[in-house]
Amino acid sequence: MIEITQYSDQTLHSAPRRIIRYTLFWCSSGSAEILIDENIFSLKTGQTVTITSGQFHQLRSVEGKLTALDFTLDFFCKSDSDIELIFHNGLFCHFGMNEMITVQHPEFFTQTLNRIEKEIQEKPYQYLISTHSLVELLLVEINRSKIANGDEIWKPDALFLKFLESVRDHFDKTYQVSQFADLLGTTEAKLNEVSKLHTNKTAQNVIYSLTVSEAKRLLLYEKLTVKEIAYQLGFNDPFYFSNFFKKHTTQSPKDYQKTVKI
Repeated sequence: MIEITQYSDQTLHSAPRRIIRYTLFWCSSGSAEILIDENIFSLKTGQTVTITSGQFHQLRSVEGKLTALDFTLDFFCKSDSDIELIFHNGLFCHFGMNEMITVQHPEFFTQTLNRIEKEIQEKPYQYLISTHSLVELLLVEINRSKIANGDEIWKPDALFLKFLESVRDHFDKTYQVSQFADLLGTTEAKLNEVSKLHTNKTAQNVIYSLTVSEAKRLLLYEKLTVKEIAYQLGFNDPFYFSNFFKKHTTQSPKDYQKTVKI
């Protein structure tokens, strides 16, 4: 449900991995290079980056000290307010918009991660409750740091975030907006309303954006043919999938594989 891993002064060559967990990397000293989907991030001392569930990532190198915290959605999100906090100000963004964030109080951040690690290792009474609260403190500190660094406040809506999660969980079904509305106990009009509020896109176009992001990951990291990827994403016709991908990226799936090097 929740795990902490420490890395120190090493070059890592393991293959990119994908986990259905939310991951936070914290560089307490030195620097670290991390591949996330198709982008490389170079963290410096006092910086963090968050990775949403389902993204591919790989540590390229660590010159100093790096901490990785990862946890499941079920562990953290016990209420709508938890769901809104985990995505507040674009944290753990589903659209692959990862960013490096300079934390205003790095000592507090390191100390809080150390406390989480101790709780996980020793497992005292009600440790899952305490670690949940400590993760909340980390996310609040990141949000405060983003605001202090000049970012605008973006407050998400729990329904919209549940919609994003549901789309990710049903890529192979090619559900329509009305079907997602039924799954979430709401209306198609409401999904369109929250989608336009948060992305200026219709709910259907949000589905398209998430599908394209998933297609890119499969093309880069999975040993699958374009035909197999098409079927995995719910397209009955691989030719239609190729046209869909090109419409949204200006490249064919095969051209994308050739031009993006990881």
